[in-house]
Amino acid sequence: MQSYTIGQAARLLGVSPDTTRRWADAGRVATHRDESGRRLIDGRDLAAFSVEVAQNGTGEDDTSYTSARNAFPGIVTAVKLGDVAAQVEIQAGPHRLVSLLTREAVEELGLEVGMQATARVKSTSVHIDRV
Repeated sequence: MQSYTIGQAARLLGVSPDTTRRWADAGRVATHRDESGRRLIDGRDLAAFSVEVAQNGTGEDDTSYTSARNAFPGIVTAVKLGDVAAQVEIQAGPHRLVSLLTREAVEELGLEVGMQATARVKSTSVHIDRV
């Protein structure tokens, strides 16, 4: 499972690294340390926490999250596979994006909850890029 540094998590949550550190210190999101002593957040934990933050707000200045060129970097919070089609949800700061795509595409990208991904919006389509 992919883990994220405090800085990476902050970018995905749309807040500062200091805010993410304070949340970790307060026990709002679990962290562990790697071999070099860096604090890391498990991808599944970050996915669940990003949904909580989006629903309840950050408790700080909730300015809107914007992205350049219609790209929404975030974390995969749900993957629902059907026989042919699939649904992928990404939490990008306060934005929840849902994309319908083929099951084959999800499998080729190896998308799973907790992974970092970018939703790209073009007209009425949302394309998912694995990071």
